[in-house]
Amino acid sequence: MFTGLVEISGALSSVKNTGNGIRLSVKPLSGFEVQAGDSISVNGVCLTVTKHNGDISFDVSPETLRSSNLGELRPGDRVNLERALRLSDRLGGHIVTGHVDATGTIRDKKQVGEYTFYSFESPPEILKYIVKKGSVAVDGISLTVVEVDGRSFSVAIIPHTLRATNIGDKSAGDKVNLEVDIIGKYVEKLLGGKESDRGLMELLKEKGFVNE
Repeated sequence: MFTGLVEISGALSSVKNTGNGIRLSVKPLSGFEVQAGDSISVNGVCLTVTKHNGDISFDVSPETLRSSNLGELRPGDRVNLERALRLSDRLGGHIVTGHVDATGTIRDKKQVGEYTFYSFESPPEILKYIVKKGSVAVDGISLTVVEVDGRSFSVAIIPHTLRATNIGDKSAGDKVNLEVDIIGKYVEKLLGGKESDRGLMELLKEKGFVNE
C-alpha cells in the first residue's frame, strides 16, 4: 500500500523482454534504499524488486503490461518511485494500492499563474469513481480533482510536484496510469454494485445519516 506521495524519481536504464513480460531496470536518484522483495510503486504500479545492484530491477507480467503504460517506457524515461507505506508513517496523500485501474490520456496542459492544469481523458468505467475535490492517483501521484465531466477530469499541479515527479515531462497525447480512490469501489460493492442514486439516498435516510 502507498500514499501517492512520490519519494523520488529515477531514469529507466534498460527494458528487456522476458517471454510474455518484460524486465525493467531503473537507476534512482541517491538515497533510495531498497532490497530484493520490497514492494515499490513505479509510475503508480506496485512492483516487486527482483534485484538491486545500484539499478533496481522489476519483472512486469503480461497483465500489468495490458493495464498500464509500463510497456511503452523506453531507456532514459523518467519514472516516479515510492516505497510501500509503513504503519508508523503519516498518510499524507490518500490510500493507493498500486493496482492500476486503467490508462488515461492527457487531453490538455496549460499554465495558469504558478499552477499547471492537466485534463485527462478516462474510460467511463473509471470516471464514475472520480469526484470533484476527491483523490485520484495519476502515475502514482496523489492528486486532488478540480473538475469532472462526461469524458475527463482535471487537476492542478503545484511547482513542487512538477519538479519532484515526471508529470512535468508529459504533454497532450501521453498515456498515464490511473487508480481511483478504493473507498468508492468498496461503497459500490456494499450497495450491490448497481444501486441508483435514489437507492443510496434511501439507504442513508434509513441509517439516520440524512434527515427528511
